[in-house]
Amino acid sequence: MNSEVSVVILTYNESKHIKRCLERAFTVASSVYVVDSFSTDDTVEIARAMGGEVYQHRWPGNQAAQFNWALEHLPITTEWILRLDADEYLTDELQDEINAKLPLQPDEITGVSFKRRHIFMDKWVKRGTYPVTLLRLFRRGKAVCEQRWMDEHIHLLEGKSVTFEHDFVDHNLHNLAWWTTKHNGYATREAIELLDLEYQLIGRERDNGGLNEQASIKRSRKKQYSKQPLFWRSFAYFLYRYILKGGFLEGKEGFMWHFFQGWWYRTLVDSRVYEVKKACGNDPALIRDYIQRNYQIELSPKKSLVEV
Repeated sequence: MNSEVSVVILTYNESKHIKRCLERAFTVASSVYVVDSFSTDDTVEIARAMGGEVYQHRWPGNQAAQFNWALEHLPITTEWILRLDADEYLTDELQDEINAKLPLQPDEITGVSFKRRHIFMDKWVKRGTYPVTLLRLFRRGKAVCEQRWMDEHIHLLEGKSVTFEHDFVDHNLHNLAWWTTKHNGYATREAIELLDLEYQLIGRERDNGGLNEQASIKRSRKKQYSKQPLFWRSFAYFLYRYILKGGFLEGKEGFMWHFFQGWWYRTLVDSRVYEVKKACGNDPALIRDYIQRNYQIELSPKKSLVEV
């Protein structure tokens, strides 16, 4: 256990995952804070029984706003903060690496990135997308979460980041029906992100400073992706992952992962974008109004993310 680290976990109905997550979190942290959005299962009871400090806060509509609320309101006093999702956990090797290396980091290092290992249908899909490197550990007061509807990253306010050698794991235990329902919801938020890139619906700054190298590259590629023709781009992305990056070598689970997450989901996003453009043309004001009326999401120019 590292007395310099606190872990923050956002939850809603995570009884399948929270015990596994907390068990691993407590190996590197002196405190684990669970910010729960009024779960209706026994997530809160499990977290408290395991020693987690539970705070409840109404879901504001996106991960970024909820996590930044946690940074502002939790009584965190440790030097470092680690963000984890409830369906994620640290490998044994990463636990040891954090405990050994973190106390040795010089003052100019304010963030640490890890490689994410994705488990889909109980299989580690190694080819096609791995490794995705994410900044998840940072010095208190030196970072915030980007205000985005999807694909939000931890953003360093100052200092530099390093990347540790070992992985953390994203392994959701729900079935495929749950997974597709969840991504159907994600598609609306992803469509808003792509429309915002094209029409500046919110008018946010598009500076990638403070992101780790891979996140900055990914963000630049996303801007390029947003300029490609609808529907063709999702098919091309699937071919890139499944053929060029070797996803076809991962068996049936690999095919389903790359098909659903790389093509089906991206086509669903494009369908949302097409639907909005067909109804509104290229008028940003009409697009904002359409999104609010149909998805109950308010997009106010030059303001933070708001959901009504």
